[in-house]
Amino acid sequence: MKKMKKILISGVAAMLAAANLFGATSCFGGGDTSSGGNANINVNVEAYNGEKVTVTFWHTMGAALTTVLKDHIAEFNKIYPNIKIEQKSQGDYDTLLSLLNTKMSAGLNNLPTMAYCYSDHVASYNASKAVVTLDEYISSTLTVTGTNEVMGLTETQLDDYVDAYYDEGKQFGDGKMYMLPFAKSTEVLFYNKDYFEANDLEVPATWDEMETLCARILEIDTANKTNWNDKTGKTLTIPLGYDSEANWFITMCEQQGSGYTSMEAGNHFVFNNEENRAFVKEFTEWYGKQYVTTKECYGSYTSDLFTAQDCYMSIGSTGGTGYNIPGLEEGSGSEASFEVGIAPIPQVSTDPTKHKVISQGPSVCLFKKSAQEVAAGWLFLKYLNMSHEFQAEFSMQSGYAPVIESVAEFPAYKTFLANAGNGNANLKATCVKQNIAQKDACYVSDAFTGSAKAREQVGLLMQNAFINGSKKSGSALDAYIQEQFDISMRTLNKYN
Repeated sequence: MKKMKKILISGVAAMLAAANLFGATSCFGGGDTSSGGNANINVNVEAYNGEKVTVTFWHTMGAALTTVLKDHIAEFNKIYPNIKIEQKSQGDYDTLLSLLNTKMSAGLNNLPTMAYCYSDHVASYNASKAVVTLDEYISSTLTVTGTNEVMGLTETQLDDYVDAYYDEGKQFGDGKMYMLPFAKSTEVLFYNKDYFEANDLEVPATWDEMETLCARILEIDTANKTNWNDKTGKTLTIPLGYDSEANWFITMCEQQGSGYTSMEAGNHFVFNNEENRAFVKEFTEWYGKQYVTTKECYGSYTSDLFTAQDCYMSIGSTGGTGYNIPGLEEGSGSEASFEVGIAPIPQVSTDPTKHKVISQGPSVCLFKKSAQEVAAGWLFLKYLNMSHEFQAEFSMQSGYAPVIESVAEFPAYKTFLANAGNGNANLKATCVKQNIAQKDACYVSDAFTGSAKAREQVGLLMQNAFINGSKKSGSALDAYIQEQFDISMRTLNKYN
């Protein structure tokens, strides 16, 4: 009964769901979305009636994951042969977001049936009232023509969702569901296990320990002339790479409890404060000391530095685990150049109840189309969420965590997880296991129109501070960092 809250719907939605039982006609309407999509209500839900319909699904999967998806489209079509699924990868998340916003500006008819999304993407789409709220589908007792499948989710199915992943779908200020989780990732610390063991180094649990460790690594590599530059007489080693400047900024706000954004109208952006300027200054000084670099500062994912052994730690997504596995040495058989270890990212506090790590990975939203197209899209999303085979195969191929807990008992997946910790060949299993272990520490940021811009701005703020601020010191550095915060706030003011 732990997720009974998931099947509670508003009084309005309850009346609408009841109306479905009497065959009310389906149509879609919406209300004011100024606070991140409020009152974007579906008036009635139809059950799929077996007619021929095409569902278009836009995502960001690469070739390997697209193959997994295609295999399960074929399985879905054994159940629903008249639902044609047209799937298409649209590159990365930013490209998909931009494309959907462009299509949306030309009218809702230009949109796919369903698409990968993050919560701040959905908040953006809600400005056009384009997203279908899912509450009435989740609670629907209507049955599908031909299969008699209930359209909605059973209490058992709802209980199966990982709470933190499911709850991301209703963080828009009105308590309604706008998306369902698809697969989830988070950030972890990849480290060169061989290097750590050879030099008797401990994996850092806090940022203070990370600072001490980075200084120690530079001492070791300077003494040994590792990655040595004869012209400068200095090591080229950068101890730590952190892929996402924005993630680092937002995570520090969460770990410190110092404020990033808020759902309060007129006061959405609350990150311009002394505590946050202090950590930006500290990490800028790290950058100046060559302790750390980031994806934008380096010009590529820091996993490239890591696998080349030009850095010994890299913080990145569990969804990118494969990129942190060093390539096989030519002629060496099956042994990689070094063994990779995985650990949680450092924290501000040593208190586990205060640990925070970002929740990432795709959710899926449905767009307002014809009733039968949306119904068919909902059935496809429900199938992908509830299929042990799909959730397991997607996770094993990608390093993402499944969104339902019962997959852990699926035989093939159980074997997969049992091999966690057993060398680089099983690194994805190790990563997924770490992802699952820290799910209770996962956070998501507030979602409202402009929240995606906030993320963009704090990433630029960190990048500018590192590249330009690291050349300054003392009061000049303080002034520069304050200036960057002020620029970000001025840019974001129009979204308040």
